Amino acid sequence: MANTLKRLKDIIIGLPLPTKEFASQQLNKVQALAAFSPDALSSIAYANQEIYLGLVVAGAAGLSMSFNIGLVIVVILTILAISYYQTIQGYPSGGGSWIVARQNLGKYPGLVAAAALLIDYLLVAAVSLTAGVEAIASAFPVLWPERVPIALLILVVIALINLRGTREAGNAMSIPVYLFLFTYVPMLIYGVIRATSEGPGNLNVVAPTAIEPLTLVLLLHAFSTGCTALTGIEAISNGVPAFKTPKSKNAGQTLIIMSVVMAVLFLGSIGLTQYFAIIPGKEETILSALAHRIVGDGPIYMLIQVSTLLILAVAANTSFADFPRVVALLAHDSFVPRQFSNLGDRLVFANGMLLLATATAALIVIFGGNTHALIPLFAVGAFLAFTLSQSGMIIHWWRARGSKWQVKALINGVGALMTASALLVIGISKFRDGAWLTFLLIPFIVLIFQRIRKHYTDFDLQMSPSNIQTKMKSVMKLQHAVIPVAHINQGTIAAVAFARRVSRDVIGVHVELTDGTGKELTEEWKRLWPHVPLYILESPYRSVTEPILKFLDDLDKKHYGESVAVVLPAYVPAKWWQSALHTQTTSRIREAIIDACRRTDTERTIIEVPYLLKY
Repeated sequence: MANTLKRLKDIIIGLPLPTKEFASQQLNKVQALAAFSPDALSSIAYANQEIYLGLVVAGAAGLSMSFNIGLVIVVILTILAISYYQTIQGYPSGGGSWIVARQNLGKYPGLVAAAALLIDYLLVAAVSLTAGVEAIASAFPVLWPERVPIALLILVVIALINLRGTREAGNAMSIPVYLFLFTYVPMLIYGVIRATSEGPGNLNVVAPTAIEPLTLVLLLHAFSTGCTALTGIEAISNGVPAFKTPKSKNAGQTLIIMSVVMAVLFLGSIGLTQYFAIIPGKEETILSALAHRIVGDGPIYMLIQVSTLLILAVAANTSFADFPRVVALLAHDSFVPRQFSNLGDRLVFANGMLLLATATAALIVIFGGNTHALIPLFAVGAFLAFTLSQSGMIIHWWRARGSKWQVKALINGVGALMTASALLVIGISKFRDGAWLTFLLIPFIVLIFQRIRKHYTDFDLQMSPSNIQTKMKSVMKLQHAVIPVAHINQGTIAAVAFARRVSRDVIGVHVELTDGTGKELTEEWKRLWPHVPLYILESPYRSVTEPILKFLDDLDKKHYGESVAVVLPAYVPAKWWQSALHTQTTSRIREAIIDACRRTDTERTIIEVPYLLKY
């Protein structure tokens, strides 16, 4: 079974790569743009949709403010792009918000930034997948009820692609990313040409009747939901190590290209939507309606919808590119399980990818594949991480005092002020809609980080080799071994042979669950091992473990507190399903002894002697 699973894994994921090929897995700028930009580029889909939903309740007056809100968001985008460009130059080792905040603001701000960033990446994956499925369901309404299974299927495909390696994921993502750019950019250009010849639409005629007045609160709420367009801007700063050398230069240039494309797509789409007075129909997204208006219902429209689905679907790839890296950095510092820092067979952080895939699937199922229900949780984590990162960079430049450090600190200071202001607006306007859950989750996750770190600190202290000589002497004095015996078979023979090689005083012990069964066992034992005593223990309540624990305690006292070792015969089935056919007595005895040692604060050596079954 194990060999079959390994062959299947090699077919799906690929053969293991040697560590020396790690450098060859790094990305050039074309591949990196495809790997790290899908979230940022695709955010125009759900950001535009959320701005529309936020403003449409105020009718034509509300929808006429779309472009102004878009301009404010692009200004913030510009400042963030410059700020993160500086972060890449200052921290070429990657790590983004977590590393910057921890090194400059302290451990707890760093952990808050890390928790916020992980939540953001998780929501990016869930929102992009559900929004992508909604985009294609707008073109094929029959798929609308099947959004959850379709989103989960796409999630599995993206996870498997990323498990195959960084370079293969970058190559695979190039197709949907550049297809999206080569369909949307020409569509927007064509839309501008049509706008100059046809003139503007009239929102007063086509907009739904207002059900709320246009207020500052409503505008701030629309702005806060539209800020989801900025998620993903930090992705490249977290993944600098994935770039080919010179890493900082390539990462910085890719960030600038991505930011310019983001601004063009976002402003172009929201501007044309307002100019043409686009109002989507039932079960249709705002971008689908825009494409309908510009190119009609033909094959070009279908291609645009397919490209939208693909870019939204692979937007989750940004999370798969960065989430495992952040988790690996946390694991390196023992804030999450250390195995998350290990590279998998294909030189990627496979454990982090599997964690992300599982959590994303859970979110999609819990929220029924509804993008609008997930959006209120969105952006809070991103903007909190933005703010802490920018604040940390101010301290970084102040400490470094390099060339033009005052200008660099000022840029990051403006960035911190704007993202903090946006965070305040987002937090207040979306708090009742579900943002409260994100604010609750962040300190909870930080607490988990702390508990894990404390465990590893205690573990390292207890396992320290500082008193290794004392321990070695203690082990050398351990001369007594007890073998629990249920039956005499090949496993028992192997265990007795091993025990007699490592101990001068070997004792067999049998728990008699049924009267008389010990007599026949004793006779066979004496015939095989006449010089090894066998004790028969009564168990009126048919417990195997309790009599053995009492027997071990009595032996310890007899030997003046010297701990007695336990040698357990262990049978290893040939097939995975065969384990269910056995009583697992060895495991129960082992766990009972460990539990007793914890309760009494004693140490006892437990040795399992495996016997491999052939059939």
